[in-house]
Amino acid sequence: MQDFFKNLVSGISVWDAIDVAIIAFVLYKVLGFIRETRAEQLIKGLLILVIATFFSGIFHLNALNWILKGTMQFGVIALVIVFQPELRRGLEYVGRSKLFRPQFAIMDKENIKAMVSAIVKAVDQFSVSKTGALIIMEREITLNDFAETGVILNSDLSTELLGNIFYVGAPLHDGAAIIRGNRVFAAACVLPLTRNKDLPMELGTRHRAGIGITEVSDAVAIIVSEESGIISSAFNGRLTRFLDIKTLEKNILNMYLSSQEDSKKASVLSFFRREKHDVSK
Repeated sequence: MQDFFKNLVSGISVWDAIDVAIIAFVLYKVLGFIRETRAEQLIKGLLILVIATFFSGIFHLNALNWILKGTMQFGVIALVIVFQPELRRGLEYVGRSKLFRPQFAIMDKENIKAMVSAIVKAVDQFSVSKTGALIIMEREITLNDFAETGVILNSDLSTELLGNIFYVGAPLHDGAAIIRGNRVFAAACVLPLTRNKDLPMELGTRHRAGIGITEVSDAVAIIVSEESGIISSAFNGRLTRFLDIKTLEKNILNMYLSSQEDSKKASVLSFFRREKHDVSK
């Protein structure tokens, strides 16, 4: 027995260990991604189908085995169709590049604070007056497809502009405003609704659209209820309700300033890599 384990261990190289570690890491990430989406239930159904196919072959249930195998042949195409939203989200996550940063990443702190103050003041006013609002803050994934469903503004961000956009009866109030950097890029935009069926019934289209856009992108949504004035935010498909204005301001500032720090770190790393390359010459 000792010789068996000794031969087994001696036959494993460093590259074999690295290979297994990479596969384990990828599987861990995939399983973690699946658990956060509706794909979890679909994967369970697929596993049941595979197990049923295996046992039908063992017990010579020929007719059932033939049907299940035929179903499995079209399984790949079916998975692509059924998992289309999850696949898109996953590929976008993998493909996010640190080389291209959003506009706010290159803004100085004073401009960031002024811009966040304008957003927070507008949201506070909406909450007090119970004005429905849906503000989408674009991050690394651009939202041009959704911006084109509304009206392109590309205007300087201000409390007054947001107030005019979401003023009841205004032409652009029915839809979402997309913030790109320190500018209001578009308004009256149509967003995809979430497919999450576990949400409370009192949440209307505005909240479901706010959650939906964060399921297909890395954007942050700020929602103000027109019925109650409650302030909510959504990120990565998850909704946080009953936010006070101070907490909202802190969260937005942290997001903008952390993105700025990431951009600086990326620039420094790029500089040192370039310097190292020049020295090597």
